[in-house]
Amino acid sequence: MADTSSCLSLPFIQPNQAQKHVTHNEALRILDVLTQLAVLTDDQPTAPADPAEGDRHIVGDAATGDWAGHDGQLTLFENGLWQYFEPKSGWRAYVTGRDALVVFDGSEWIDLDSDELQEISTFGLGMVTVPTAPFSAKLNGALWTALYQADGGDGDIISTLNKETAADDAGFVFQQDFGTRALFGLFGSDNIRLATSPNGTDFRDGMIVNAATGIVEQPNLPRFKGATNFDNYTAADVWTTIAINEAEFNDQNVLDAGANQFVAPVAGSYLFGAALTFKQNTTDEVQMSARFLRNGADVISGSLCEITGPHVSEQTVLQPQTMAQLSAGDTVELQGRLRGSDGYFMADQTSFWGFKVG
Repeated sequence: MADTSSCLSLPFIQPNQAQKHVTHNEALRILDVLTQLAVLTDDQPTAPADPAEGDRHIVGDAATGDWAGHDGQLTLFENGLWQYFEPKSGWRAYVTGRDALVVFDGSEWIDLDSDELQEISTFGLGMVTVPTAPFSAKLNGALWTALYQADGGDGDIISTLNKETAADDAGFVFQQDFGTRALFGLFGSDNIRLATSPNGTDFRDGMIVNAATGIVEQPNLPRFKGATNFDNYTAADVWTTIAINEAEFNDQNVLDAGANQFVAPVAGSYLFGAALTFKQNTTDEVQMSARFLRNGADVISGSLCEITGPHVSEQTVLQPQTMAQLSAGDTVELQGRLRGSDGYFMADQTSFWGFKVG
């Protein structure tokens, strides 16, 4: 049976040993020295002239006098004598004399903010690091705060992400159960990019800020512009839905050309506009009206407008505009009316457009 423990060298009580209390008390004394370890100094090469009972130190380099030959060892002043303990790798101590935390790496004591620890290859906080992330942390909250001027700082806090070339990535990846759902940063270029994904594979850009110009692009903003490619006949005094059957652009496929309607993909505020060009049938003495209809029944407030005749065929244009708060799935259509006589809304010069603004 071994005489001492393997880590702290605590003496074991042996079978048939006399005066067992001596061995037990020695073990307690060692525990009292090494647990919750705090020392007064870790850089002094000589013992203090008037130590107090229970003072602990880490002996400094090139020690002399009473401490000679004990460099790096933990020493305790007890019963008028210095006693020494050989540290083992991983021991930690708080140095009260300089408000620092040190660790023994197997050969020397180093500060936990020392250059040696700054160059460690991996660091896991609450978890084992993964191969692609040598710094990994598993926690429910993190805080970065500036060092205030009152504490010796300048009050600023700046985090820097640096990449090597324009084609490389520098940014933040947001995940759900380790499946990517959003990207924010410089991905594949020097343009700021915000992109989302429903599955971690297919990505759509919500915003791109051009690095050279600062111009903001929203490549997937719901927006459209469409026109009619034939003259829409309108009987007198009848509201007629204009056939918008030819899209100039139709992001998010919000224009249903088959139903001649805009369909809101998400809830929000939308701006709409149109241009209705009069084309004469029997007379130019008509009143030309326009409106936007929500869900086939409700006139959107502020969209109803009218101009009176006589009109110039193929030149007189009515241009309504309005903004509406829509729910996902709501529809908007453009309607025109000729009061007093029939006529047409002219092909290629009659259009309908809109986009999400908020």
